[in-house]
Amino acid sequence: MQKIQPVVGGVCKSTQGRDAGKYYLIKEVLPEGYVLVADGDGKKLAAPKKKSIKHLHLLPERVDTIGDKLISGARVFDSEVYSALKNYNAADVTPPQEGAE
Repeated sequence: MQKIQPVVGGVCKSTQGRDAGKYYLIKEVLPEGYVLVADGDGKKLAAPKKKSIKHLHLLPERVDTIGDKLISGARVFDSEVYSALKNYNAADVTPPQEGAE
């Protein structure tokens, strides 16, 4: 089994910390096992979160349009990142149970 390497524009899921279970887009790969991630909502591209790769589950998916823009230096909007991750983050939301309060 081949280990997935972090790439700019790649999708990842946080496995540790207060944000465990949340999906992010990789903005930048840093040396020594760190990446900068953003979700376009709580963590904007202007102030991304620094996460250790050990605390992330890297998915094989990559958002090519955003990744290519980030690599080339073109402007990327937070709304683009949010829209790209909307389906990932919505899938993990469990609806409230009836009668539970």
